Amino acid sequence: MSFNRREKILELLREQDTIMLKDLERQFPEVSSMTLRRDLEFFEKIGEAIRIRGGARHIKSLGTQEDLYALRAVKNPAAKERIARIAAGYVETGRSIFMDSGSTGMSFARALPDLNLSILTGAPNVAMEVSKRFKPNVTLIGGLINRNTLSASGAQSLQFIQNLNFDIAFLVASAFSLDAGFTCGNSDECELKRAISAKAHRTIVMVDSSKFEKSMPYTFATLGGVDVLITDLRPQEAVLNAARACSTKVIYE
Repeated sequence: MSFNRREKILELLREQDTIMLKDLERQFPEVSSMTLRRDLEFFEKIGEAIRIRGGARHIKSLGTQEDLYALRAVKNPAAKERIARIAAGYVETGRSIFMDSGSTGMSFARALPDLNLSILTGAPNVAMEVSKRFKPNVTLIGGLINRNTLSASGAQSLQFIQNLNFDIAFLVASAFSLDAGFTCGNSDECELKRAISAKAHRTIVMVDSSKFEKSMPYTFATLGGVDVLITDLRPQEAVLNAARACSTKVIYE
């Protein structure tokens, strides 16, 4: 699987700083050179590596502090792309929307149609991706950047959104369970997600199925506190029954 291969390549990059294509060809003889080149291009695209002649160097070898976002970005990419396509169907021209951070948020940014939209996000990479389009207006929230999610949060972020409202908030959860609800691992991000959801007319949460039946320390919403849950696989009946009981729509492929 491409995820397992890329995870191994990322581990090699972090351990060795520099990795050559010829070494990858020996380690992955069943994979074509073209595919391995695309793997290195992928790590350059997400900011984890710099391509060099015949290989790549890890970004930390250039004096840049590494972050954990890159590892998240290679997990379940197909599931995140499916979720992003579904979420993009809820975007209508002329709306104001909040776009969350993380690798799922980035997948959503890539799937976003080129429409007249007012977009707010705390994720610099999401803002840059959306800015490639012609029609949306993008506002970036300031604050302290979380290296795991590439998201700004904290007191400055909360103050920034005090006088703002949104038609739809597209939020991302790090984990979900019926007991804990939608959770994340950072208290500042949790407070921001709560505040955004409270101001939005509609809250949509995107979470891939690998994060179900898990929990992180901070709950930002319950199942009944959101309007739509988008995931990639059919959830267990207990989740579907709970969603029906609180009138939360569950969408999956």
